[in-house]
Amino acid sequence: MKKRSLLTALVLCLGAPWGAAQAQAWPAKPIRILVGVTTGGTTDTLARFVAQELSRDLGQPVIVDNRVGAGGNIAAEAVARSPADGYTLLFVNTSHSVNMGLYGARVPYDAVKDFTPITQISTGPAVLVAARDFPARDAKDVIALAKAQPGKLDFAVGGLGTSIHMAGELFKMTAGLDVVNIPYKGSNPALLDVVGGQVKLMFAPVINAVPQIKAGKVKALGVTSSTRIPALPDVPPIADVLPGYESTAYFGLLAPANLPRDILTRLHASAAKAAQSPELRSRLEPDGSRVLGSTPEEFRAFLVADVEKWRQVVKATGAKPE
Repeated sequence: MKKRSLLTALVLCLGAPWGAAQAQAWPAKPIRILVGVTTGGTTDTLARFVAQELSRDLGQPVIVDNRVGAGGNIAAEAVARSPADGYTLLFVNTSHSVNMGLYGARVPYDAVKDFTPITQISTGPAVLVAARDFPARDAKDVIALAKAQPGKLDFAVGGLGTSIHMAGELFKMTAGLDVVNIPYKGSNPALLDVVGGQVKLMFAPVINAVPQIKAGKVKALGVTSSTRIPALPDVPPIADVLPGYESTAYFGLLAPANLPRDILTRLHASAAKAAQSPELRSRLEPDGSRVLGSTPEEFRAFLVADVEKWRQVVKATGAKPE
């Protein structure tokens, strides 16, 4: 018995430091962040900034891998099925929440249960813009015109299932409007058609729309945030006309479900540090965005509420993925 006790004690003494060293060794190889959109847009740009900061902080290469298709479902499914070892992550935007209602049973994962939330990086508003010759000065005029001509007005939609698509759906639902969607593959081509007058209205990302607004090529009629934003101080919130209306995009970082707590702690610390960096603040805040760096628990609670919010909007409006 004494020999066995001594042997057991020796194994425990030797094993404890080895186990601690194993835990401390993470990350021991490059990390991949999957992104379900093409390169160059807001989501991809933010993902690459976060990847750069994580790499600097964690001492390993962090590679952005664009897995485009099915509104982001391909990238999300790949991460949901990956090992929970901290080496495969997912950078998401609002589509991650919307897809649960938009695609329904066709989504092969659960947007909350199959992931470990790390942090919500930021949120950002959109702006309702109109062609220069459109006879409206604000959102109130748009509502009046749409009600006078049901089914006659149209919205350019820069990607079905995106935050700007949902901003329009929520606007229509809240105001009780019948407006036709004209889908585009991206906000830039949609905005160009509004500039050209082929389509009269659009909810556009602020960062894309501000140059066109300042050049006088489109009119800004209202922002989707609850308050005015620095980039467009003279443009009122749509909530001034539709109380309670608010629609902002979010961006965040997820891992597969059941990520070990020690790895989650390190990833959250690094990602939150990136979110709060002066460089990112200077990029985002002038456009009305909020940088967050929320806790994993806060991000999980947000996701639960956001999935349900957009599920109800999709159900009420009958929005389709294609």
